[in-house]
Amino acid sequence: MSQKRKPAKPAPTAKLSSDVRVVKVSSPKGLHSRNKHQGRYNFTELVKALPELKRHVTTNPKGEQTVNFSDPLAVKLLNKALLSRYYQVTTWDIPQGYLCPPIPGRADYIHRAAELLGNEPGLDLAQVRALDIGVGANCIYPIIGVCDYGWHYTASDVDPVSIKNARSIVDSNAVLQGKVECRQQKDSRRLFKGIIQPGERYHITTCNPPFHKSLQEAQQGTQRKLNNLSANRVKRGGKESQPQPTLNFGGQKAELWCPGGEAAFIKNMALESSEFAGQVLWFTTLISKKENVRWMQKQLQKAGVQEIRIIEMSQGQKISRFIAWTFMTEEQRREWVSV
Repeated sequence: MSQKRKPAKPAPTAKLSSDVRVVKVSSPKGLHSRNKHQGRYNFTELVKALPELKRHVTTNPKGEQTVNFSDPLAVKLLNKALLSRYYQVTTWDIPQGYLCPPIPGRADYIHRAAELLGNEPGLDLAQVRALDIGVGANCIYPIIGVCDYGWHYTASDVDPVSIKNARSIVDSNAVLQGKVECRQQKDSRRLFKGIIQPGERYHITTCNPPFHKSLQEAQQGTQRKLNNLSANRVKRGGKESQPQPTLNFGGQKAELWCPGGEAAFIKNMALESSEFAGQVLWFTTLISKKENVRWMQKQLQKAGVQEIRIIEMSQGQKISRFIAWTFMTEEQRREWVSV
């Protein structure tokens, strides 16, 4: 059982030159208290949920059960077991080469997004309508939002294979049916336009932007990740391995890279979001590169937002973050929620 922790407290408010309210939220270390994946994986329970995982479970020099995280198949089966055990998603798969995300960290984003919405007076979390930009073939954010909070999700992606697979996951699991609608983005230059329809309202948007500027950069990043996995294995007393430059967590072009990389992607998101200022309560996106946080603040300032939240998430040695913004004042948000 994890100990209950106090909710994250906002840091003192900063101001940009146009009086945009900027609040930095520093979260307690570790996974969010509502995250189901506290501590080490319980492989006994996971193998019960997915017997196929058993042959990939090994014991490290400390006598702890684990899997080889540089093996794409082992990672995928671990995800399948987690989704079956904790989310009742018993039919889940992704096409070869597509992104297979680490679920605990993805769940933290949703829990802290829910915490953001929970601060809005009169908002019932069970009635939330959410939009995921770039859902990918794995459909992970809608799965967590639906299963943990009962949200209704619209899931969009520019890649037809991703949309087809995400729809298959939704149609194959009773817990998701009627709660997730998948829409293909026909215009690769757009994020919200063509997806958000006239009259639609969303309480929150989520997004995990492409990180890299090119396929070569993506491959180099993956090689570094594999080398780090091998080095950590040696530190724990395991054998040194020569990792192959394969994407152990997968990923196609739209998932891993785009022209201009993360900075260009989030700039487009900031500017385009202003066109839907009255239809979305809070826009959010993950930001992988710390230096892009200030860059995004400047783009949001240009777009005319009222408030920005920078929410940090601390998981082990890793610090990640997402940025949230709204074009509404507190009073306008109260009125928006009450409609």
